[in-house]
Amino acid sequence: MRFAAFFSLCLLALVPALPAQAADEPPVKGMFLLTDYPAVTVRPGTASTVSVRLQNSALPPERMALSVSGVPSGWTATILGGGQPVAAAMAGTNNSVALQIRLDVPANAAMGTQTLTLAANGDTNKLSLPIAVTLAKDLPAKLTIEPELPSLRGTSKSNFEFQIKVKNDSGRNLVISLGAQAPQNYETSFTEQYGSQELSSLPVEAGQTKTVKLKVKPPSTVGAGRYPVTVRASAEDTTADANVALEIVGQPRLTLTGRDGLLSGRAEAGRETSIPIIVTNTGTAAADEIELTSSAPSGWKVKFEPDKVDRIAPGANKEIQALVTPPEKAIAGDYAPTFNVTARGENTSTQFRIAVATSTMWGIVGAGIIAIALLIMVGAVARFGRR
Repeated sequence: MRFAAFFSLCLLALVPALPAQAADEPPVKGMFLLTDYPAVTVRPGTASTVSVRLQNSALPPERMALSVSGVPSGWTATILGGGQPVAAAMAGTNNSVALQIRLDVPANAAMGTQTLTLAANGDTNKLSLPIAVTLAKDLPAKLTIEPELPSLRGTSKSNFEFQIKVKNDSGRNLVISLGAQAPQNYETSFTEQYGSQELSSLPVEAGQTKTVKLKVKPPSTVGAGRYPVTVRASAEDTTADANVALEIVGQPRLTLTGRDGLLSGRAEAGRETSIPIIVTNTGTAAADEIELTSSAPSGWKVKFEPDKVDRIAPGANKEIQALVTPPEKAIAGDYAPTFNVTARGENTSTQFRIAVATSTMWGIVGAGIIAIALLIMVGAVARFGRR
């Protein structure tokens, strides 16, 4: 038994290995003309296109002359490659070349079915592809629209931009109208994909796709939430809809007023005066890292207690003291320093009217100087008047 097993192993070792088939060799070889739709329906008086491709499977590249036969009288059949008329094509090994047959059918063409044959002839390969074309008077248009990103996130101050693909699935060229239905007070507009020109419609060739940009601007007062927008494309008697959405997150909104809503106060020249101010968050998110600064007339000193606040919740407020010191030689009157408050993502400024009064001591000193001057003048008159 052991001898038999050993003998079998020796025989297997002596048998030459069979050549393995190349792993990357395709199962089918040849040159082919292919189309997804070898039978189409078009409407008289329109231009339609049929998409085809020249497929090369595991063969050396070969120049293939192209032609279309069986074209009825009055019709025009043009072979397009890369958007231009072509008379020959060459597909690389294991590659394909996209082609189109543009059909211009006269309006008075007779109803029925015609068979057109696309031929591709090379030195070693002769190919043909029959395409049945049926004429029909009532052929509905067909559209599809698709957003690249159906939902975008931002604040009420953000500008939302959606990339929208508009495809003409009809057999003829169309001018497609664009529209958007958004919540009240939202602004919407369509522009070119890589431009700023606003659009209300755009031409799209049969079977082709164009991308446009939908811009949506929400009102600044909108609260946090999800807001849907319906995008619509229409042409002739057909429409196509798609839905996108804005995910709006909370945004702080700060206001700055005096106590009881007053925007005024009083101060005395050369003396520090405390003026209470109220910082209120009327937004939908907490305001963080709040700082207060000022812009005051030359010579003024303004500081805040406190000058920083960690957080103010939505709907809450914080009272802060503005410590104002006008210069000692300030002239009595009204002044308008500006108080500023900033937080992450939010800032606001408010002017306060501050009435400045001069010190009483300066009034007494002035009255004394006037009195002394009067006494000197009276004494001088009395002395020199006798002479």
